[in-house]
Amino acid sequence: MEWTTIFELINPALFGVLAGCWVIGFVLKKTPKVPDWSIIYIVTVVAVLLTIWLLGWGPESLIQGILTGAFAVYGNQFVKQTVKGVTRNDY
Repeated sequence: MEWTTIFELINPALFGVLAGCWVIGFVLKKTPKVPDWSIIYIVTVVAVLLTIWLLGWGPESLIQGILTGAFAVYGNQFVKQTVKGVTRNDY
């Protein structure tokens, strides 16, 4: 599955939530008392709650929230790895 395919699954009304989750993840990463492993869970919960607030409660809101949170975390890692560059050729 390609990056654009996942991006097309997200409701365009949630792009603000996506950007907000990206910022929240960045802030949490810089916060010393927040363990790295918990960031994905916090971002996902925030995304689901904001999505439910915007779209109302329902299965689609839950799925959209999970997709939005996951896309924010995935997008952050994608950018980090691209900037970092490939340092090893293990494949």
